[in-house]
Amino acid sequence: MTNQSGAAVEMLQKQLKELDAIFKETMDTLNTVAGVERVAKWKAKTTALITESLGQKEGQKFAALQPGPSFTNDLVEEFTDLIDYFRTPLSDLAKQLAKAAPRPSGGN
Repeated sequence: MTNQSGAAVEMLQKQLKELDAIFKETMDTLNTVAGVERVAKWKAKTTALITESLGQKEGQKFAALQPGPSFTNDLVEEFTDLIDYFRTPLSDLAKQLAKAAPRPSGGN
């Protein structure tokens, strides 16, 4: 893996861990309103990091993600869906970068 793509994958994995921490804290407190606010701040930070690491195009693509309305009347389920809505494309991007990056040779 090149240093740049390796650093980008690490950054994406760190952001996924932060998203998981927001999810866990929100499920512990069941304060979904505060959780949604933390996700919005996380998304802004993540968008900036993606733009810095991977370029304007990827940053704009992530920034454009907007979950649609939810009609379940179950705030926990809606929050879980929100987390999954951002986790999936971020995880896919990390996998894509890890796969696209050339593997280091075994020292030969």
